[in-house]
Amino acid sequence: MRILVIGPSWVGDMMMSQSLYRTLKALHPDAVIDVMAPAWCRPLLSRMPEVNDALAMPLGHGTLQLGERRRLGVRLRDKGYDRAFVLPGSFKSALVPFFANIPRRTGWRGEMRYGLLNDLRVLDKTAYPLMVERYVALAYDSQQVQRASQLPQPLLWPRLHVSDDEIIQVVQKFALPAEREAIGFCPGAEFGPAKRWPHYHYAALAERLIAEGKQVLLFGSAKDRETGDEIVRTLPQDMQAHCHNLAGQTQLEEAVILLAFCRAVVSNDSGLMHIAAALEKPLIALYGPSSPDFTPPLSQRARVIRLITGYHKVRKGDAAEGYHQSLIDIQPERVLDELSALLDQRQETP
Repeated sequence: MRILVIGPSWVGDMMMSQSLYRTLKALHPDAVIDVMAPAWCRPLLSRMPEVNDALAMPLGHGTLQLGERRRLGVRLRDKGYDRAFVLPGSFKSALVPFFANIPRRTGWRGEMRYGLLNDLRVLDKTAYPLMVERYVALAYDSQQVQRASQLPQPLLWPRLHVSDDEIIQVVQKFALPAEREAIGFCPGAEFGPAKRWPHYHYAALAERLIAEGKQVLLFGSAKDRETGDEIVRTLPQDMQAHCHNLAGQTQLEEAVILLAFCRAVVSNDSGLMHIAAALEKPLIALYGPSSPDFTPPLSQRARVIRLITGYHKVRKGDAAEGYHQSLIDIQPERVLDELSALLDQRQETP
């Protein structure tokens, strides 16, 4: 069976979609699974053994370009796909499998996709509270599985693998001291400062960790570079050399490898958090207005810290620098205690 998946366009969603690929491969061991997604996804997809090929989606996120999508679909006809799974909920995301004449096209109803999808599922959000459950449910016949409790347990969570040789090469490239245990911080967040733990809390935690003989690696995109600089500047001068701001300095592939190098990770609710979970790193996930009830870190080694309940649609908080009070109230001492407990637990694991 040849399968085409139209993948998500966000890091966290792409990571969670691996649970669908793993499930499809378990159900159909001979299946050949190709995933069409933005080109930046290739470093993630290449580390998923269930994926045969990562096909670059050449069209920008949010653009229709009907003619281009038709031409793209026509070019895929020769690949002989038997099934397609469309993970985004948009109308345009269902066009390529339709134009490719793939016989069975599966997805949730979304925006006006009647006809484009001929295995159209109607989503009951209460039946599938987690995004990963909604992805995995598509692998099963709709009459067979109608709610998350009917999915085979445990779910096959995302898993990424990095070799020791890759770690050695990238650590050397960035001139990081391999002898110092590294703790990764992911202080950025895609949708505004309200989802960020304050930089001064990150700095206070970094100071404690560096005093214990560790080094801190700061991850993120170029947009997070300034936040990283603030964290470094807040540290005592004699500690700043042990806090490395890598935000905007690494390609995604390198960030994945360096997260694998870290002993543990502390992260806001972000795509990098989901990568750290897939690498099975001891992980402290800090949540404020966004909720872990829908997209939690999928790892037994993750601990979520959140002081409020429910989902709050806010991108900029009322506190200084746009921080949300619920994240300000998470004290560095609480995070350090949780992190220490996780690290001790891992040391005791045979």
